[in-house]
Amino acid sequence: MEKQQSKDPLHGITLQKIVETLVEHYGFDTLGELIKIKCFNENPSIKSSLTFLRKTDWARKQVEELYVRTIKK
Repeated sequence: MEKQQSKDPLHGITLQKIVETLVEHYGFDTLGELIKIKCFNENPSIKSSLTFLRKTDWARKQVEELYVRTIKK
């Protein structure tokens, strides 16, 4: 029997991996311009960003959408 693959592009990818990939690709400066949230603009760090994004669904959704658009390029 074949295993069905998820069509979700975020399947199996942790929030930490998403944030690290975006920071590596854009840097915090550009990321802060693309997604206007405080954790990317004021004393940014991976840890503070993860803490905020885990508590804030709307911001996490924006980050996930940017990640999907970025990996398609």
